[in-house]
Amino acid sequence: MMPLPPMRPRRRQAGFTIVEIAIVLLVVGLMIGGLVAPLSSQLEQRRVGETVRAMDEAKEALIGFALRNGYLPCPAISAADGREDRNGSACNKRFGYLPWAALGVGRLDGWGRVLAYSVTPAFADSAAFFTLSTKRDITIATRGVDGELAPSTNNDDIPAAILSFGRNGYGGTSDQNTRILDAGSNNVDEKTNLQSGGVALVSRPASTDPRAAGGEFDDIVVWISPNILYNRMVAAQKLP
Repeated sequence: MMPLPPMRPRRRQAGFTIVEIAIVLLVVGLMIGGLVAPLSSQLEQRRVGETVRAMDEAKEALIGFALRNGYLPCPAISAADGREDRNGSACNKRFGYLPWAALGVGRLDGWGRVLAYSVTPAFADSAAFFTLSTKRDITIATRGVDGELAPSTNNDDIPAAILSFGRNGYGGTSDQNTRILDAGSNNVDEKTNLQSGGVALVSRPASTDPRAAGGEFDDIVVWISPNILYNRMVAAQKLP
């Protein structure tokens, strides 16, 4: 009998083992996880920046409206109709949506929600133009280092203010006209901004800590200083 040829050793198949694939997936997952947080933070900062720019533009448009007309506009008719909600010389409401159509500006913040607006009724009266002695009725507060509410402005000193309901959108209205009214029990200051009728507003740094004084907070508030408004009106010879 002829001897059998020697058996050749099997070649090891090239490729990854399950353990190696699992390690690769773990490493990739960690890398992606490390990237998601910074990207999410950058996106949020961009939305905040877009909102602040939109609100500053609206504030300038409000002052321009006053320079042209001698009074401030009323809130908008609705979230979908940006004309003034006016009945003759008086407004139908003092707190509502920014009258973007009357101002010729954008209506949405960086999260795609309609900006809110509050105006002292006497400043929106188109029959009795406001003067240096016209009384204002909006107050802006913040939280002091002790957590207690502290004044950001003099009491009843602001003629008008603009409000974004921030990232969580509590109290806001989306571009699709959907109202967002779901909030946690600790959103105390956000509830104040929504429920005070635009008379008492809170403006403070954002916080996601429900244990913070005033609760979680991401609203953004911008207001018109009476001194700046009067100075611009006097410079344009609209006020004595």
